[in-house]
Amino acid sequence: RQIFIRSTDFDRTLMSAEANLAGLYPPDSQEQFNPNISWQPIPVHTVPEAGERLLKFPLTPCPRYEQLQNETRDSAEYTNKTRDNLQFLQMVANETGIRDVSLESVWSVYDTLFCEQAHKMKLPLWVTEDVMARLKQLKDFSFEFLFGIHHRIEKARLQGGVLLDHIRKNLTKAANSSTHQHLKLLAYSAHDTTLVALQMALDVYNGIQAPYASCHIFELYQEDDGNFSVEMFFRNESGKEPLPLTLPGCQQTCPLQRFLQLTDPVIAQDWEQECQAASTAHDTELFVALAVCGSILFLLIILLLTVLLRIQSQPPGYRHVSNEGEEQA
Repeated sequence: RQIFIRSTDFDRTLMSAEANLAGLYPPDSQEQFNPNISWQPIPVHTVPEAGERLLKFPLTPCPRYEQLQNETRDSAEYTNKTRDNLQFLQMVANETGIRDVSLESVWSVYDTLFCEQAHKMKLPLWVTEDVMARLKQLKDFSFEFLFGIHHRIEKARLQGGVLLDHIRKNLTKAANSSTHQHLKLLAYSAHDTTLVALQMALDVYNGIQAPYASCHIFELYQEDDGNFSVEMFFRNESGKEPLPLTLPGCQQTCPLQRFLQLTDPVIAQDWEQECQAASTAHDTELFVALAVCGSILFLLIILLLTVLLRIQSQPPGYRHVSNEGEEQA
């Protein structure tokens, strides 16, 4: 076996995988079962959507990631972007009938209009070129919101770093002759958010949503001295050669060990543990307040018990009688 193909469990990604394989591996004379069909069956592996923990992002549930997203919503960049586009977003909501159009949901409006435009459908009158351009700019921002803007590295550990860790292990395995891995190609058919998550983890994202049929390529080479190196490319336009990508801190042809070293910070050692929600300042203040209230209540109970014990310790029927009259007599 020389190739392994994995797809998310969506019709469009499965179809993309199959279409790409039909182009990559046309049958030779022995494999062609029908002279009129230049195609051969190649398996595409997948898992149910509910169990997808590698290719569909953002990965959820992850309480710490949700905390980071809430912090991102409070960041100056996010709040300023919301303020500057508030009237525009309200206009889009009014025209579409969607109740809540935000920086996080506006991508769906653009995506629908883009698909209609690509299929030569007539767009609504309110959708001018300027409106489409602004929707695209906000849609690109929404992708950055998912995986960057605030605490990019920690977000990467919880998101794109998961896929990068899988890729790193496969590169290491391929470079290790003792593993006897003979795969020449591992391909994943997934989504634009998959590419953004991965490229944000690698810190090579260009801030623009990946177009249809985009591909991030990792190539492993063995050099003349026996060492291995990694090269990356991004194919985002069919009519041009893939663009070389350079991992920050390395050259385009990056030694494998250096590649692993530079990407270590975005690899979670225990994803489940790191996804646990961190204590916030509000949680700490609440804990302190409860502790103080508990201590005061405990002291009041001790004081009350002391008073009750002192009262009960007096002899029954005892009463102090003044001897002032006897002294006068």
